[in-house]
Amino acid sequence: MKIRTRSSAIIGTICLVASLALTAASADEQTHEQTDVQQSAKVTLKNVATAKNPIAGAAGPGGRLWIAERAGTIRVLDGKGLGRPVLDISAETTTDGERGLLGIAFDKGFAHFYISFTNLEGTSTVDEFAVRHGRIQPHTRRTVLTQTQPYANHNGGDIKIGPDGYLYIALGDGGSGGDPHGNGQNLDTLLGKLLRIDPRGAKPYAIPPDNPFVNDPNAKDEIWAYGLRNPWRFSFDAGTGDLFIGDVGQNDWEEIDWASAGSKGGENYGWGQMEGTHPFRGGTEPANHVPPVHEYDRANFGCSVTGGYVYRGKAIPALRGQYVYSDYCDGTVRSLQLTNGKVTAVNDLGVNGGEVISFAQAGNGELYVLAIGGSVFRIDPA
Repeated sequence: MKIRTRSSAIIGTICLVASLALTAASADEQTHEQTDVQQSAKVTLKNVATAKNPIAGAAGPGGRLWIAERAGTIRVLDGKGLGRPVLDISAETTTDGERGLLGIAFDKGFAHFYISFTNLEGTSTVDEFAVRHGRIQPHTRRTVLTQTQPYANHNGGDIKIGPDGYLYIALGDGGSGGDPHGNGQNLDTLLGKLLRIDPRGAKPYAIPPDNPFVNDPNAKDEIWAYGLRNPWRFSFDAGTGDLFIGDVGQNDWEEIDWASAGSKGGENYGWGQMEGTHPFRGGTEPANHVPPVHEYDRANFGCSVTGGYVYRGKAIPALRGQYVYSDYCDGTVRSLQLTNGKVTAVNDLGVNGGEVISFAQAGNGELYVLAIGGSVFRIDPA
């Protein structure tokens, strides 16, 4: 994760700790693109609300967007802006390092609500609440999954319900820098992985029987994909079911990973042997390495990819089907056009959200940009 604000009072509160402390790519390097950057759909950013360090969003009951604030509060966006908190766990989390409330998700029928946060000891925690008539039922709260964290950075923490109805959980490699414990390639830990579990199948959860490592005694059954450094925002294409992951690089390359909706899981995205398509510190490329569909270096002020969504709204027809993403330091909103899992164009959408920490997708497919300084933007046609 990577968080800072332009206010001098808050600068550096969550800035990728080890990653950003390392030397960035030299200015004379050229950004690696699969194709030339183009100007695509004409869009603008409309400021629809101001939050306190907004960090995640999820489409909720009644078509309203729920916004999570890093310190532990969740508020609902309507035509008048953000309402009062509908949930407050600020006494249960901290905002040191890269910690805090990191992700939220609803199941398909809005019957259950999930939160992902680090507790006061820094342990990654996913809790579940029942939802009745669009309201959280606090007395139904239960803990689904926990994972201890050796360091205060690279927590990951994003969560989503996949097209299959299962809960997917992204966890970083545990932190520090350079994956000192080798977690990315170690199948005997949940760190550095994308997990897939069934929270309704058992208490605290069941393992989907078709998870890729359920018959491997040397691997955790929960693992869906591995070789991730700090997956900072992943999503499923609402139109196709394809998976996209924005994985933050060490100090040279930012990457976006992709898997088709038909994937059986088990993808190895390479960390910490690879950073993007490049061997990391003399690493050897794994034989089963799945390279990113897109990577970029830090020559043009980027420092930390912020993964987004494939646009499936109706307001901007020229943007439909494109994957929208940004970078925390650069702030430019960009999109990828893909055909059969191959990037055919990289588009600069001509707008800048500042320190873009996350995206959110409303129930109608429209996209929102969250800036850690407080702005909640909707991507509108220009």
